[in-house]
This record gives sequence, C-alpha cells and structure tokens, in this order.
Amino acid sequence: MGILEKISEIEKEISRTQKNKATEYHLGLLKAKLAKYRSQLLEPSKSAGAKGEGFDVMKSGDARVALIGFPSVGKSTFLSLMTSTASEAASYEFTTLTCIPGVIEVDIHTNTHAHILHLSKGRGRQVIAVARTADVVIMMLDATKGDVQRALLEKELESVGIRLNRTKPNIYFKPKKGGGLSYNSTVPLTHCSEKLVQLILHEYKIFNAEVLFREDSTPDEFIDVIVGNRVYMPCLYVYNKVDQISIEEVDRLARRPHSVVISCGMKLNLDYLLESLWEYLALICIYTKKRGERPDFNDAIIMRRGASVEHVCHRIHRTLASQFKYALVWGTSTKYSPQRVGLTHIMEHEDVIQIVKK
Repeated sequence: MGILEKISEIEKEISRTQKNKATEYHLGLLKAKLAKYRSQLLEPSKSAGAKGEGFDVMKSGDARVALIGFPSVGKSTFLSLMTSTASEAASYEFTTLTCIPGVIEVDIHTNTHAHILHLSKGRGRQVIAVARTADVVIMMLDATKGDVQRALLEKELESVGIRLNRTKPNIYFKPKKGGGLSYNSTVPLTHCSEKLVQLILHEYKIFNAEVLFREDSTPDEFIDVIVGNRVYMPCLYVYNKVDQISIEEVDRLARRPHSVVISCGMKLNLDYLLESLWEYLALICIYTKKRGERPDFNDAIIMRRGASVEHVCHRIHRTLASQFKYALVWGTSTKYSPQRVGLTHIMEHEDVIQIVKK
C-alpha cells in the first residue's frame, strides 16, 4: 500500500470515528500517523534518477506575497491590475500552470514593494516549497461560490504544514538521550493527557523527552510541535466578483475575520486591499539622518515590525554594527526626541535615526 492510500485510509477512519472521551487516544494516534505520512509525502524523492523539473523564484522587494486560489477566480486579472506583470487571463479553467512573479507597490509614499507570486495547481511540491517562503498568503476566492473554495484551500494548505492566521503553540518540547518522559503543564489541559502525549511520542519513536504545555493545546498542535516543520503565516481572504452578488452577501463576507471584498472587473476596493496588505505584512518605515542635516524622507528603510537598531545597522551596511557607538532616535518609540539609544532599542513606524560611530 502506497503513502497516498495509507493517508486516504486514515482520513476515512478519522471521519468514521465518533469524537468522545473513549476514542480520544485512538484519534490522537491516527492524527500522529497521518501527520507522519503527510510529511513523508512532502520529502523530496531519494532515487537518483528523480531530478524532475523545478523552479525557484529569486527574492526581491521588501516582502513576499503568495497569491493562491482556484482557476478563474481572477488571480491573473488581479496580477495584471496591481503589477506590471502580464499574466495570461481567460474565462476557462487552468490558464496558469506555473509560478508567475510580479512586483506590487504596497505603499506609494514610502516606495514599498512586495514580491507577489501567482501560484497555481499542477506543480505540487514546487508550488508548496515557494508558498512556504512567503510572508503573507493572499487567498483569492470567487464571491459567487460561497464558502466551498475557502474550506478546500484551507484543508489543502493545512495538509502540507501551512497554518493560516495562527501562532505557534506555546509548548516546550525537547527530546533527550534517556530518563523517560518528563511531562508538565502550567495551565489546566482539556484536550491532551499524559497518556495521549506518550502515545503520540511513541508513534514517532520518541521515548525520552521533556514536554511542558504553557497553553491548553490540542493533540494536532502538539503533533505540529513534534514535527517542527510547520509554517505559521498571516492570510488575507480576498473575495473577488462582489459586483455579481447581493449587497447583503457582500456585507456578510466583508465582516468575516481577515477578509476583504473586491471586484477586479470594476476595480472596486483595491486601495483598501493594499492598506490591509500593509498591515498583514507588518512593515515599518525608518528614515535616516546625517549629523547637521535634515532627515531623508525620500528614501525609507523598510523593516519588519519589532526590528531593533542593530537590524537597521545591518540593513545599512554589514560592518556598521561593529563600529556602533550610539544612535539618536526621533519618533514614537522614544520617551523624548531625540533619545540616545543602544543596539537593542526597538524601532517603530516612521522613526528617524542618526547613527554615531566609534
């Protein structure tokens, strides 16, 4: 029996099994097996001859966005509207069968560019590999098709280890050489017990480990921590073709969490989509200033939210951090302006920095 058949059998078994106290160990074991087979499926083929055609997309811009969705939802039209990339568009299914890169201008004032990758089905493992390197996923959906597409795509990404709009489970896990299982929790657990944790670990041939639950996690989240190759990324659900549905339905979709409604055909709400994308990318602009001169507001340094002065130094020049003496910062991250700060100071949006070398 091949891996795909085994996965199919386990999925059927899980759907047949009633969820209650008596079956939680059985279900936990099945989920562990399922995760193990799925990760085997994603591993590259070990045979010497299997050198299949692949693709890699060079990173450019300030961030990377993966654009995914079913055929004919308007991805190519969206790409052509928002970037200078000409992507083949047609009203029939499966027009695009590769990965088409483009550059989208997220903020015209700061000249912030995101590298947007139009990914389509038909190239399984390569598409997944590129999607996992993105900072944000834009899931393009057809507003006229209800919630069917969203559920199918979420399930597909879930099965390949991409977790949307979720944070990494707060579980400390460390395999050891000996000493058996050390199991603890700082909160009351309603989903996992010591016996279930032990069963799941045994499925992965782990008999000695330290496990500490810092939140009430599910068996699935614990399996994610053991496997360790899961990617947690923000996702923006973009419902296209809203000009073809009722205003009540538009209102319902727009009020859903992480959702934006647009119409590529009528160019509706595209500005709001860019604003939301800026928020989800968690980018900040930092301006530099030379001693005795005005700040350079024409050329911002684009960083991730939470970036420190040290990160800014590395972005300007790789040797700057080693020559650093102190920095003067103006902006919302300081108590007064200018404030003298060190390398660990966390910068905020639109701060101005002047670096003083030794």
